[in-house]
Amino acid sequence: MKLITLDLGGTTVAARVDGDSYVEITGHRDVGSLLAHEEWRSIAAAADGARHAAGGVRRAMLGASPSKIMCVGLNYRGHIEEMGRELPEYPTVFAKFPDTLCGPDDPVIAVKDDPALDWEGELVVVIGKTVYREGEAAAAAAIAGYTIANDISMRSWQYRSQEWLQGKIWARSTPVGPVLVTPDEFDTSTAVLRTTVNGEVMQSHAVADLLFSPARLVSYLSTMVPLRPGDLILTGTPGGVGRAMTPPRYLTAGDTVEVSIDGIGSLRNEVVAESPQHVADLRRVLLRV
Repeated sequence: MKLITLDLGGTTVAARVDGDSYVEITGHRDVGSLLAHEEWRSIAAAADGARHAAGGVRRAMLGASPSKIMCVGLNYRGHIEEMGRELPEYPTVFAKFPDTLCGPDDPVIAVKDDPALDWEGELVVVIGKTVYREGEAAAAAAIAGYTIANDISMRSWQYRSQEWLQGKIWARSTPVGPVLVTPDEFDTSTAVLRTTVNGEVMQSHAVADLLFSPARLVSYLSTMVPLRPGDLILTGTPGGVGRAMTPPRYLTAGDTVEVSIDGIGSLRNEVVAESPQHVADLRRVLLRV
């Protein structure tokens, strides 16, 4: 099953993907709120709300307010080895915040504060039920499904210190979506992640090369803190980011960056120049002013 959140112009609604159309799941504003119900699978499967043509409605953020967005760095074996590093014993972990997220088709602003705007295509784990201090079997059972993120990174700010956080949490800088795909319809052993910039392939890597598997990450992270329905885990990016190129290559206004994963779909985001209007729009949305 595939689930999506639709933007109906002033309101949003969760929906089930049904071929080339979307079926509204009445009473649920987004996929995140749907996952809060223990019987979300049966609710979604039985939904028979209004139907929309796939190309006739805007795709929105899957969930507007996950309680946690956990992120993992250095998690593809090939990428680690090509950098000449030893495989880490434990995941490298940082976090994002709900204000950092944006929709699968939303523009990404090329902020004036940092010209080193970089891409990072990633598989995302979406939590479907609360899990805390469990082994990998229980952790796997807590996964509602998978989606995609582009961990847009402000590299100059990221490397101002040894901690990465300040380069990773800029408002509305992390596209997520377009759909949640349940585990029975997604094969991590065969899926390939691809990132393109203006149609040029920058990243192309098998998801199976993840060092720490989705179940392992859920188990590891839930050792520290409960993971709840709608929470997200960004599992890391493979090689091919702009900072690692010689010379480094970064995103600028006018670029289009697309991240796709077999079996899930794709994010497609235009990079736009920052303007007073963009800042005003963000203030209005984020601060509700």
